[in-house]
Amino acid sequence: MARDKEKRKSLALVRTQTMERAQGNAAPIEFRTLSIHVTETHRSGKNGGMPAYGKEREAKPSRFWKGKSKEDVLVTETDFFSTVDFHKLSESEVNLRFNSDPTSGLTQPEADRRLKANGLNTLESPKPNYFKMILGYTFGGFCSILWVGVITFLICWQPPLSPTPNVTNLALAILVLFVIILQASFSAFQDFSTAKVMSSILDMIPADCHVIRDGQLVKIPASGLVVGDRVHLSLGNKVPADLRLLQASSDTRFDRAVLTGESEAIEASTTATDDNFLESKNIAFMGTHVVQGSCVGVVILKGNDTLMGRINKLTTGRKPKKTIIQREITRFIQIIIALTVSLILIITIAWLAWLHPVYPDFMNLATLLVTLMGCVIAFIPEGVPVCISLTLLMIARRMRENDILPKALSTVETLGCVNVICSDKTGTLTENKMHISNVAFLDYESTPSEVAANIAKGLQSVNQLPQPSDDHLSLSLRQLQLATLLCNNAKFDPETMKLPLAERKVLGDATDSALLRFAHQVSDTSALAPSFERTFEIPFNSRNKWMMTAHQGSRTNPQVIKTLFGSNIMDANNTAANEKDDMLVFVKGAPDVLLPYCSSFWSATTKNGPQPLTPDWAAELTRIQQTWSRGGKRVLMLCKGRYSPYLAQHNLSMAGSSTSNAIQEELTRQGLQELCILGLVGIMDPPRAEIKDTIRACRGAGARFFMVTGDFGLTATAIAKQIGLFSTEREPHTYENIMDPTLSKSSQGYGKAHFDDASSLQQAEVGRPRFREGTSLVLTGSDLAKMSPGEWDIVCAYEEIVFARTSPEQKLRIVTEFQHRDGVVAVTGDGVNDAPALKAADVGVAVVSGSDVAIEAADLILLGGFDAIPEAIRLGRLAFQNLQKVIGYLLPAGSWSEVWPVLINVFLGAPLSLSSFLMVIVCCFTDAFPCTALVMEQEEFDLLSLQPRNSKKEHLITLKIYAQSYFFIGNTMTFFCNMFFFLYLKEYTGVGFSDLVFTFGNLPEKKLADRGITLEEFNGYYVNTAQCVCFVTLVILQWGNILSVRNRRMSVLQADPFRKQRRNLWLFLGILASFLVAVLVTETPGIQEIMLTNSVPIKYWLLPLPCALFIIIADDVRKLIVRVFPRSFLARIAW
Repeated sequence: MARDKEKRKSLALVRTQTMERAQGNAAPIEFRTLSIHVTETHRSGKNGGMPAYGKEREAKPSRFWKGKSKEDVLVTETDFFSTVDFHKLSESEVNLRFNSDPTSGLTQPEADRRLKANGLNTLESPKPNYFKMILGYTFGGFCSILWVGVITFLICWQPPLSPTPNVTNLALAILVLFVIILQASFSAFQDFSTAKVMSSILDMIPADCHVIRDGQLVKIPASGLVVGDRVHLSLGNKVPADLRLLQASSDTRFDRAVLTGESEAIEASTTATDDNFLESKNIAFMGTHVVQGSCVGVVILKGNDTLMGRINKLTTGRKPKKTIIQREITRFIQIIIALTVSLILIITIAWLAWLHPVYPDFMNLATLLVTLMGCVIAFIPEGVPVCISLTLLMIARRMRENDILPKALSTVETLGCVNVICSDKTGTLTENKMHISNVAFLDYESTPSEVAANIAKGLQSVNQLPQPSDDHLSLSLRQLQLATLLCNNAKFDPETMKLPLAERKVLGDATDSALLRFAHQVSDTSALAPSFERTFEIPFNSRNKWMMTAHQGSRTNPQVIKTLFGSNIMDANNTAANEKDDMLVFVKGAPDVLLPYCSSFWSATTKNGPQPLTPDWAAELTRIQQTWSRGGKRVLMLCKGRYSPYLAQHNLSMAGSSTSNAIQEELTRQGLQELCILGLVGIMDPPRAEIKDTIRACRGAGARFFMVTGDFGLTATAIAKQIGLFSTEREPHTYENIMDPTLSKSSQGYGKAHFDDASSLQQAEVGRPRFREGTSLVLTGSDLAKMSPGEWDIVCAYEEIVFARTSPEQKLRIVTEFQHRDGVVAVTGDGVNDAPALKAADVGVAVVSGSDVAIEAADLILLGGFDAIPEAIRLGRLAFQNLQKVIGYLLPAGSWSEVWPVLINVFLGAPLSLSSFLMVIVCCFTDAFPCTALVMEQEEFDLLSLQPRNSKKEHLITLKIYAQSYFFIGNTMTFFCNMFFFLYLKEYTGVGFSDLVFTFGNLPEKKLADRGITLEEFNGYYVNTAQCVCFVTLVILQWGNILSVRNRRMSVLQADPFRKQRRNLWLFLGILASFLVAVLVTETPGIQEIMLTNSVPIKYWLLPLPCALFIIIADDVRKLIVRVFPRSFLARIAW
């Protein structure tokens, strides 16, 4: 048993690692792992009996999870699913086990009782570990080292380190604790905003279902389902719980991509098709979709007990991938903490090796600890996390104003780095409003409006039914109309039938919807459609790539089918099949797929009807197809054939099989024999009106724009040319050009910027590949399957690419291949099949009208037009630009200018020019208000004219920003602040810089005595006042800094905060707030007494103002030099 258990663990680990390398959705990984486990368990012969599953008993997986590893959980779930036997039960056994009546379902009182006993049918999201979250908020980032400051100040508050209780140290501990709480609150608020957005997104997804209660079909919320409910599903419905199917139409298909990651729909069955519960086709799993047909099933598992619920448990432990901005913030925090720790070590070593032995009275242990914590407070810009959160919050709000809904604030900035956009075609680049634009027989081409006119012209009957005397062209067009109407699984929503045809809602896929609208557009079908009865059907699937239906005449109007298709077509009045009567077969599919089965075509101009399909006519068909495809139309061919029930009975009896599969095989064999081509239809899906400008804007922003579609290459190429994705009319490259680059050289000339061979790729800067500008490429799914890594290197260098006929797995591979080559990939899509790629992309973008699976997988939701994408990129770049400005504003005063007083105090022995309390006030209050106004800045220049940021080299905080913030602005501020500190002492005490430097506590008592000042007065009043002078100076100098830092290249005169384009009056409100805080800190008696501050003479409020102006002028001169001499040394080091 232990060996089997370990074997299952190993198998799960290998499979999971393999799937994880594909970077797909977590659900397919876990589904496959569980399925393989269950299959292996069955093969080992260890099938257990399923415990009695009464009407009130439900699986309770939660008890298995506590204290167990993931591998143990996988084994537990395997054991559960290997013993489930719902799929093997007969219909009567299912009804008996769940006490569900086959006709009346559950009674409402019984359903209410079960709901009360077992809870709602909902997936419980993992309950947040609030204790762990609070720990993360309060001890993460800068808070971890600030806690050291709190503890240190508390230690130094009371003896033995402090001879008497030091209230100032206690107040500092409380203040730093307040800063920690402030930062934690903003982090919590950011997570709360994300959770609120996620909740609003989930509210977009409808959650109702139809069930039988008390014998009536009623609509209830899916959360109100209970085990034993009989659920009715139809086309387009989402399965609300795990169901055992009891009834299903022959065409019922489920899309299980959300679970399996596989695009091919699974046909439904009412009997078990596999011993494995997870693979049996008579089980409909929660979260999957009905893509064809209709069915009825009984709820067997609900909520957390479902397969989806259990997989949800398995995937909750997965850590979400960090966004680029999260990595940048982490890097910034690590750099600052590393510098802080280094500075602490330097000061500690200096104290131990030199300062304490030589000057024992200058700095005792308590003073050292307070000094070190002052160094920590000085070097860490405590306001950065708060301002980063505010910046992202404001940009996210602007995005919402532009109909872009980001799920998480941290995703906002990633858009600015995007250099590859992979977009689905249908519903994303196009409107997903397909319509028939062209109709053709091989000898006659027309349009829908002409078809309608010709049908009306040729009708002889008042009741709109075809008559033998009708015009031949009219009868031919009626045949084509019937093929589009009857070989079709779409239907109008009954609730919209009273609306005009164009406004009716259609339940079905886009292609069938277009055919249905065409059939109703060209003439009234209300009398025509009931004249035909569908007897058999083979739905479309990705293997056959065609759909087939068989029909006979109705009992009431048997003559219609005979008039149009021949007198030997069966009708419902026939009691027994005979060898002379056939059923009518319609087949629709791609021309290249059906053409090998065709032997004739219907002539619209020759009254003899069917004509032999000669090579010349086959060439004509190909010409029509290619002409339409080059016009961006999808081409479908409609054919008719015959099916003989008499012959089928004979063949089936000879084979000794009459199962549904055998009947379907016989229908396929007969139906595809000697087909007659009725005609072709060209389906147009118009591009979105804004898509051309969107692609142009994205390319102008340096992001390559690719199409990834399941459509045919010719059609996709035509659409690409229409929307500007292909910029030239010349033929694009294909896989042959990739295999043999000499074809490219011989067929087309390239400029110097183009690759001559794959080795050129290695010479390109990492993250800045040299693209094949002006060249386009079309690849199909079959091409992708053959490509080597070297060929992918060449492909990833193209500027314009269409990936056609791709599967979801191939879409995922496209994303990962570009990511492996330093691409920051955005994927846009709206379908279920797009979900794996959306999840794996750096930014997944879903359309709000898309599937709920796509919405759940995406990072951004487009609430409006597709033209919001460039605006989202612009705002993402603005977020990064503003974050750099925020940091550039905070570092000079909040870090550099505050650490120098500590260094001067320790190594030069002069008094501390800025107290720890004032340092905290600068970082978290006086700097925070103007900084918040900086968040409101507009773009300085067109951000879409820039190339995408290389996230591996162009970091949020760079050496250039450090140089600007520390060595230029920071040193200027440091000089002025300390100058006014010593200037005040010189003016009021007669002791200047030269008298205080290298004193190490041995102050010039004689000079002080000459002024009548004692040492206690000097240290207790004048130094404290001078510190406030330094503080006020720093606050005012920051006013100049913020007016300067808001423009990276432009002068303050060119982009002042008053004119409309760059108006930001919030700056002055922030400056006023910082001034009021400075007054509050220096003038409030309570603060003066506890925090040792004093009033600042009015003179020292005015003297820093010209110094702030000097900072503006000096930086404007630097910007001027950068603009005039862009290759100068200053320009190269400019941030």
